[in-house]
Amino acid sequence: MGITILIAAFVTALALFFDFTNGFHDSANQVATVITSRTLSPGITLILAALANFIGAYFLGTAVAETIGKSIVDPRILHTGTIGVIVIIAALTGAVLWNLITWYFGIPSSSSHALIGGLIGAFFFGWGPELINWYKVWQIILIMIVSPIIGLVITYIFTRFTLVFSQRSTPKINRIFKKLQIGSLITQSLAHGTNDAQKTMGVITFTLIILGLYNPQGGSVSVPKWVIISCASAMAVGTATGGWRIIRTLGSGLYKVRPIHSFTSQSASTIIIYITAVFGFPISTTQVISSSIMGAGAAFRPKMVRWQVAQDMAVAWLVTIPASGFIAGLTFFILEQIFK
Repeated sequence: MGITILIAAFVTALALFFDFTNGFHDSANQVATVITSRTLSPGITLILAALANFIGAYFLGTAVAETIGKSIVDPRILHTGTIGVIVIIAALTGAVLWNLITWYFGIPSSSSHALIGGLIGAFFFGWGPELINWYKVWQIILIMIVSPIIGLVITYIFTRFTLVFSQRSTPKINRIFKKLQIGSLITQSLAHGTNDAQKTMGVITFTLIILGLYNPQGGSVSVPKWVIISCASAMAVGTATGGWRIIRTLGSGLYKVRPIHSFTSQSASTIIIYITAVFGFPISTTQVISSSIMGAGAAFRPKMVRWQVAQDMAVAWLVTIPASGFIAGLTFFILEQIFK
């Protein structure tokens, strides 16, 4: 039992490090527009986002965690032992390394895609394709593809309506949008915590089950309270640290963001992220928020958006799942050779 607990502690620490990199990586999505529109100072903006991330992760449900914890592969039908631990370590390694690589180059890729890709790659090489619930996998990927398109369209429409109602206003209306931005920043960060931190909760819960340290009763896989607190805290600390390379890409790389862009993009993305979290879909908050920023800019004038930057981001999105899956598979192969 002693060695099992040590293994669980190591995997949990690795999962929480991924959660930290997720917050660190995705903080840009939440704060970039507020900082570059000079609504709040960077320090205050990051602290608000971090607190809201913690509250969202802790209080607003665990449907996404249950999807990750049992829907891709059901841990209750697996054999426990070394192979299961190696699979989880490989999956997290694939996600963490891809997060660090894209952070280094300032690319706002998806931490959600990285984790899903890592899990699929590790499960595929570790247990084979037959144990993977491919229907659920394709359902998750479909939602991930459709959600940013919806984000762009909804933000475009919402921004156009906002422009119509504010076109006769004086420049002082920017003060109103700056105040509204603070509220939309908080709600967006609440939604982000609700969706993204839960993915790590699902991975840790999955690990505890395959190691025989947690035996959920009934048909549902509930998340232990200590796992919720740990993941919410790791996400919050990562967010407070801030990924400045990506903040620069989203805040000024696409176009010059104004308060109205920030308010409309944050409001639209909040709705999409929270609705999908309620139904347990682990979408890419990075994609939804980034595409919403594009939609807000295009509503003003399509040519003001630097579409080449957007194209580079889209390529990163497409590459993330296979890349993190490949890294996870390679990691599994190496670890299997060491410990077999």
